[in-house]
Amino acid sequence: MTHPDLPPLRLDPATLALLRDDLTAAGYTADAVRGAWGARADDAIGRGLAGPALRAVEGRADPLGVLARALFLGADASVADVDAALPSCGARGLVELGLATIDGETLVPSVLVRPQDFDDESGAGHWWIASDLDETALLLRGGDGELPTGHVLGVGGASLTLASLQVPEPADRVLDVGTGCGIQALRARHSAHVVVATDVSARALAFTGLNALLNGVDGIETRHGSMFAPVTGELFDRVVSNPPFVITPRGSGVPAYEYRDAGFAGDDLVAAFVRDVGTVLAPGGIAQLLGNWEYRGDGDGLDRVRGWVDESPVAVDAWVIERETLDPLAYAEMWVRDGGTVAGTPEYSRLVEAWLADFDAREVTAIGFGYVLLRRPGTAGKPALRRFERVTQPVPGALGPHVRDALRTADRLAALDDDALAQSVLTTAPDVTEARHHLPGQEGPRVIELRQGGGLARTIEVDPGLAALVGACDGDLPVGRLVDAIAELMEVDPVALAAEVLPRVRELVFTGFLRLP
Repeated sequence: MTHPDLPPLRLDPATLALLRDDLTAAGYTADAVRGAWGARADDAIGRGLAGPALRAVEGRADPLGVLARALFLGADASVADVDAALPSCGARGLVELGLATIDGETLVPSVLVRPQDFDDESGAGHWWIASDLDETALLLRGGDGELPTGHVLGVGGASLTLASLQVPEPADRVLDVGTGCGIQALRARHSAHVVVATDVSARALAFTGLNALLNGVDGIETRHGSMFAPVTGELFDRVVSNPPFVITPRGSGVPAYEYRDAGFAGDDLVAAFVRDVGTVLAPGGIAQLLGNWEYRGDGDGLDRVRGWVDESPVAVDAWVIERETLDPLAYAEMWVRDGGTVAGTPEYSRLVEAWLADFDAREVTAIGFGYVLLRRPGTAGKPALRRFERVTQPVPGALGPHVRDALRTADRLAALDDDALAQSVLTTAPDVTEARHHLPGQEGPRVIELRQGGGLARTIEVDPGLAALVGACDGDLPVGRLVDAIAELMEVDPVALAAEVLPRVRELVFTGFLRLP
């Protein structure tokens, strides 16, 4: 299914400024919309059910009710009501921008414009993000819910995850690869002078430009093309990408959705990104992306990613976090449903089997999903970080500040040999707690755990000696003297204890349990 015959987007700054003023005056924010239809209807929308929300605003002629109906849900609205809700832009303004059409006295939305909150180190605020009608809106309009292959996605879970991962550091130039509706570019612009946003979809670039103008954000340049081709020979301080990484069978009859599939076989897209991104990173530059990788035969998926890093022509730091794995059937069903194909239909079965046959051809046993961070060392440095790990527990809050602090810590640790680390005075992070697990009737603990309230919310099992050291890190004595004191209490060799403890202290410092001064 190709993209339907929609009116082209028109990036008129004057009309978009009028629309922005109207949306502001109407109080069209995420909190206000949630309040308009209530928590239960809002939860239903998160599950792809628009009926409860539509019923809650049905018949309302106030600006918030009209905008929630037409721009958030994509339902038809009276032209007169829209004109009243948007007194400066009006229904005709939406039509001129390519956001809607008019049929008699009815405005028919062809695009969603939804409020989106953000909260980073620059403060809290909100944007309005335009994107194509989603599956829920298409069903609401009487369609089958199947998305067109040229669909431009709005702000989803992956978009928010990547936005929360972005390192909050000032930058001169940022590259957003596969920008889609432009949410990452908007986020990056908070801390960058210039953002270059690229995509293979001309419609996606139009949405990025429209959303920048709608929100009064300058400094975002859009370029058409795949991967790094539009920026050949240029360098960036940061690269961010939520690329179309979904593994899709290459064959006739399998829809290739532009927002999730770039036409590569298997996980070749992520592999190409990891191998090549170092060539567009300035010294000290950081790249962050989301991706999938395959487990083939008896091989480990993270080992595949490690191999891609090794093949980079530019030496880079690497920190890869696998958040989950899915078996091939679960993965296939998830993405067939994502395209709007209904489970239980012949088409659903045909597409799932196409996915499974594709995985079988490469002996794929599982598919991993996670976060990839790559960093080009500074002009005088060399790679100091190489981590490939699995973190599957829920993570509280935005990770960007934690990632930034961890990179700084990795650089400091790389400059400390064991003697220097032993001379360091450390403090225990304030979000660290300890849990001791005892068997009934036993005085000593069977298991001692250190738990982290922030960061990646890690839980680490420690022995009594390391637990005692962490408990004693109050910024008073250096690590070496604490090790000697603990060795004396435990009646063990202090040299042997130091050799055992110091590598684990390094890990606790990097992960944020312990802090350098």
